[in-house]
Amino acid sequence: MFDKVLIANRGEIACRVIKTCRRLGIRSVAVYSEADAGARHVRLADEAVCIGPAPARESYLSIPAILAAAEQTGAQAIHPGYGFLSENADFAESCAQAGVVFLGPPVAAIRAMGSKSAAKTLMEKAGVPLTPGYHGERQEADLLAGEAARIGYPVLIKASAGGGGKGMRIVRDAGEFAAALASCQREAAASFGDDRVLIEKYLTRPRHIEMQVFGDTYGNVVHLFERDCSVQRRHQKVLEEAPAPGMTPERRAAMGNAAVDAAKAVGYVGAGTVEFIVNQDGSFYFMEMNTRLQVEHPVTEMITGLDLVEWQLKVGAGEVLPLTQEQIGLRGHALEARIYAEDPDKGFLPSTGRLIHLAPPPESLHVRVDSGVEQGDEITPHYDPMITKLIVWDESRDAALKRMLQALAQFRVVGVANNVDFLSRLVACPAFTAADLDTGLIEREQDFLFPQAAEVPREAWLACALAELLREALAARAAARAAADPHSPWHLRDGWRVNSAARRTLLFRHGDVEKSVTVTYAGGEPRLEFDGRTTAVSGQLGRGAARNELRIDLGGTQLSATVVAAGERRHVFLHGRTHVLVAVDPLHHAGEGGGHDAGLTAPMPGKVIALLSAPGVRVEKGAPLMILEAMKMEHAIAAPDAGVVVAYRYAVGDQVSDGAELVEFAAEKN
Repeated sequence: MFDKVLIANRGEIACRVIKTCRRLGIRSVAVYSEADAGARHVRLADEAVCIGPAPARESYLSIPAILAAAEQTGAQAIHPGYGFLSENADFAESCAQAGVVFLGPPVAAIRAMGSKSAAKTLMEKAGVPLTPGYHGERQEADLLAGEAARIGYPVLIKASAGGGGKGMRIVRDAGEFAAALASCQREAAASFGDDRVLIEKYLTRPRHIEMQVFGDTYGNVVHLFERDCSVQRRHQKVLEEAPAPGMTPERRAAMGNAAVDAAKAVGYVGAGTVEFIVNQDGSFYFMEMNTRLQVEHPVTEMITGLDLVEWQLKVGAGEVLPLTQEQIGLRGHALEARIYAEDPDKGFLPSTGRLIHLAPPPESLHVRVDSGVEQGDEITPHYDPMITKLIVWDESRDAALKRMLQALAQFRVVGVANNVDFLSRLVACPAFTAADLDTGLIEREQDFLFPQAAEVPREAWLACALAELLREALAARAAARAAADPHSPWHLRDGWRVNSAARRTLLFRHGDVEKSVTVTYAGGEPRLEFDGRTTAVSGQLGRGAARNELRIDLGGTQLSATVVAAGERRHVFLHGRTHVLVAVDPLHHAGEGGGHDAGLTAPMPGKVIALLSAPGVRVEKGAPLMILEAMKMEHAIAAPDAGVVVAYRYAVGDQVSDGAELVEFAAEKN
């Protein structure tokens, strides 16, 4: 076994690999960009080496820098994680030439599966079922359009070298094809340095089911059962589970055999995933093979009780697979929810900022938390905006769903927009709980998943007000201790008055709704008047790490809440939901509001990659004017009304900040 392993990655996968290395007594080496100097994976590793500036191509994608770090630290092997160089054949080849073990498949296997087109040709020869499509090398736009017509709409355009949902477009008729192809090729070139595409028949209600495979250098290949990854947005997985609901033993055996055949066809070694697209009738077709560990591998670990990173290390060190196919067991059900810094209500746009408060549920036999960040860390625009992977396990799917809902209800994030509440709705969605799954679930369940904003409950307003009062009292006591006369009654914030009851009003706002909470002190605990009802309240804030946790008594009804202050915002976590209230300062009340037209400002930090209309040319409402790229995803800036572009504020290639004015636009007068 190795003495020292370098992890050529960042974030939660680097932390995950370090955890197994530490358990096995292997020293770990982290690499980091200048933007990641204080990152969690750097803090956890035994050693860490800076390999370049923030842009990934100058750091995490720099093969010479990573190999130099391995040589400098004496690392015997390199774990590539996923993303970045994990499926780069040139990197694997360079590792071999440098005398460092690449903890992944052979170079030939990466090359064979690196092109989706070539992989499908190879799978066809191996007898693995394929989706009808075009996988050829010719890439002329007219030829591709002709192939799409031959296959029959709807079709799916996919980056040949792609993955992670990038460089992928659904095209429903011939009129959409040219624009979709151009966009797909741009995104593919930016993400993978290769703009080649393939075209496949788009199945209308497909499931996405993948098989985890493992091979060793002695020709042994096994599968470790399946994962259902059907719940996606923008072709990126959101919720994964294992085993797949409704999977019969016969179909599992057929898909497992096909996956093993696919791996054997390329002489596969190490961890890999064979992905299938599955019809509602159970028929399945090979989609692609990912020649690396997958983001969702923890659900497989939870149902098998195995450590897949440990298997990678053992196979990489020349050992035989630890178990035969017959020895691999399956127990219970596991789900993984990807918690991202993104705003579901704004098309899942990524969010950046400091994690002011980050409190995941406690880990246990049933709950696992894989994270690359901690409270106080930054989510930057340079890399993937994942915060945490939340994984749960239980004896059955129904029990696991309840575990996930409970774990999500305990998850607290403040500082960036996030998808925790959305995930809670997704897990509770009747279609999901009934296992009525397909890759369009999120789109077809829009009404349930994106409900109209619900009214903030009375308890949330009162909890927010009480937390405010308790924090004021704590601050007053701290100031008293530091004062020359700590026992002076003037330090007290108990509302005491001579022969009268003191009253004050706290103002809070949620969206356009502003409400007041009137506090009355008449001896004993304060009474809060809200919406015409008065309630006696008492409560206590936690201490230390739990200082935002509030235990509150509302007129004899006790409940728990978490109230986190971030600037003027008060994030109230109550009954599994998050409510964001704004503390209104009456002295500045008149100056609040305003803002720019959201349609023509940058909804996120990004890079301008295309200008789609010339100044002075009339466009219709909704016409795309500009394309921004952030975290390798494209976002179109559309015309808010019919009118003309007067001027663009930025050129192609320019970086823009969140909220930047992008376009000077003149709307037509009615």
